[in-house]
Amino acid sequence: MFMGEYNHTIDTKGRLIIPSKFREVLGDTFVVTKGLDGCLFVYDNTEWNAFEEKLKTLPLTNRNARQFVRFFLAGAAEVEVDKQGRILIPGVLREFAGLEKDVVLIGVASRIEIWDKEKLNQSQIDEDDMESIAEQMEELGLGI
Repeated sequence: MFMGEYNHTIDTKGRLIIPSKFREVLGDTFVVTKGLDGCLFVYDNTEWNAFEEKLKTLPLTNRNARQFVRFFLAGAAEVEVDKQGRILIPGVLREFAGLEKDVVLIGVASRIEIWDKEKLNQSQIDEDDMESIAEQMEELGLGI
């Protein structure tokens, strides 16, 4: 399970250091793809394979299903950790997420999210909004 928040910088070549706690779980190669809310999603190979299997079950005749599958698979890239603990994020993914310098890596249970720091700060919600969201989660069966 991934958890925690780490601030790093991405260099001009698009290389990003992956925190050692995350590398322990991810291994030497893993998948980075477009995520929701304008960030990137990172999956270890086991989680990615499970996600791919779920995508394969979506009906080809459903337009939204096709777009959903296309969104996640078209931008997906297998990346490899170098000796300095860095990965090279492909340009199309850097552009999608607006990654230029300061980034934040967040562990979110089965995946990691890579955010542009400013974009993450802008997307943060206030305490009152979180109260409302918590109520909705309780309706979904996740009481705190």
